[in-house]
Amino acid sequence: MRVRAHLSSVRAALAVFVTVAVVSGCSATAPNAASADSTLTYAINGGTLSGGKMDIHSSAFQATALVMRNSFDSLVYQQADGSFVPWLAESWDVSADGLQYTFQLREDVTFHDGEVFNAEAVKANFDHVVAPETASADAASLIGYAETGGFYAGTEVVDEYTVRVDFNQPYAPFLQAVSTAKLGFYSPATLRDNAAQLPAGGPDISVGTGPYVLSAYTPDQSITFTANEDYDWAPEGSGHEGAPAIETIEFRILPESAVRTGALTSGEAQIASDITANTVAQIGDDFEVENYTMPGLPYTLFLNEKNSTQANVADSVFADQNMRQAFALGVDVGPAVESIYQGQAERAWSILSPATPDSYDPSLEDSWAYDPDAANALLDEAGWTERDSEGYRVKDGVRLSARWLAYNPVSDANASLGDVVQSDLKQLGFEIVRDNLEVASYYEDFNARAYDLSDWSFPSVDADVLRAHLHTGGYKNGSSTADATVDQLLDGAIATSDPAEREALYQQIQQWNATHVAMVPITVPSAITAYSPVIENLSFDLYGQPLFYEASLSTVR
Repeated sequence: MRVRAHLSSVRAALAVFVTVAVVSGCSATAPNAASADSTLTYAINGGTLSGGKMDIHSSAFQATALVMRNSFDSLVYQQADGSFVPWLAESWDVSADGLQYTFQLREDVTFHDGEVFNAEAVKANFDHVVAPETASADAASLIGYAETGGFYAGTEVVDEYTVRVDFNQPYAPFLQAVSTAKLGFYSPATLRDNAAQLPAGGPDISVGTGPYVLSAYTPDQSITFTANEDYDWAPEGSGHEGAPAIETIEFRILPESAVRTGALTSGEAQIASDITANTVAQIGDDFEVENYTMPGLPYTLFLNEKNSTQANVADSVFADQNMRQAFALGVDVGPAVESIYQGQAERAWSILSPATPDSYDPSLEDSWAYDPDAANALLDEAGWTERDSEGYRVKDGVRLSARWLAYNPVSDANASLGDVVQSDLKQLGFEIVRDNLEVASYYEDFNARAYDLSDWSFPSVDADVLRAHLHTGGYKNGSSTADATVDQLLDGAIATSDPAEREALYQQIQQWNATHVAMVPITVPSAITAYSPVIENLSFDLYGQPLFYEASLSTVR
């Protein structure tokens, strides 16, 4: 077994205040020879997809992007060095004031249903993203839209193959945003006829322009893609051209990590993702293992300052900064990460991964340590001085307790980390009640902010991911933060294309959190994928997700 670890070195600088013109060219090699009736089986987690999360425009789950990227292309492609090259757009320019992005589209692209990809199709899709009935979260944030205070002003058709996207202020992250699957393109026909069915997804519904056609879907079991024989519009610089060499890809949905690993080692699957650190050593020498440090938001605990279940949100457990600081000081994160991840992931010190370009603040490393004495003193200062019969702190007859909201399936690593948090804080007299719900129930409580604590990571190549998590009203603002200074820093960071200026602003935000403790970073996520060497020319995107267009199978199993 060969394990390769990757730390992204992307340094993307979006020149939004100058005109950029990119003209496409073709540097692809000859197509790979397709194996007759070749089928690749891919074991994935995918446990959230059946909960109405198959729509790229409405789902915020990375599993959606992983699966649906096979059927959905983007306007541009972001390379490993952070630069952008043509894909569905053969060129683009940005106005001098940064308020308009104009894309010249390819004229040879068709959707899986035969509809033409053109400027009207781009407009229809971006209109769908911002339509209230789509209930978009991540895609709307990526495009710069918000019901109040957004930056997206609309999309206009200039001519059949020229489209312009307008903003009411400069919006630096836009090119990166339109390189993602979440701002990919549905056939206008399916938007018109099947909009209500897009979250459920399926054949003849999830219709894009990509190299694979979604041909079969059994919720909670499998998703099958078959090669798009008409495909001939890969990103500039692709190592392959024409239809994909692998004719069929079957995604098998296996939420348990051990089952995914077993499917790989038994030969039932040729590739498996979301491999846990403690199973890497069990895979054996017959497989390749890729370990990518993911950019964006680390695995983080969100301390909700305004629990809506409280009659007075000021009475929320984490409304007091002393309580938030005590929580952070009272958990021995370092040894827990080392034990659980066995060297396959690192402890996080900041609310941005070190793999996030032009943003990470290394000065925060080793900036705080496990200190139960200091945590106890802060809890005493907050008035939690009495104890009940079980040893938990009490004030005014109420136990010090926090409800931890999460959704199923909870990964083995997250469950183990939860055990550590629960155990360490119990030593301080702080009760943590973990409540793992099904996705629909989880979102009911999350959207109402009816909890004290929640947890997740969120991959992103742009540090603008913090806007969704910390800006007042941000759709993923799990801490209920409302701070005018933070809002100003976040707004300033998206309005400039200067990498140094953006980095300085994002570092100020990281320093703010180190004191305010709205979020407690725990570990830098890794995307661990293991695969058989029968898969040749497999590539990975900047999130560590496998891309199959250039791949081929040397042997059919």
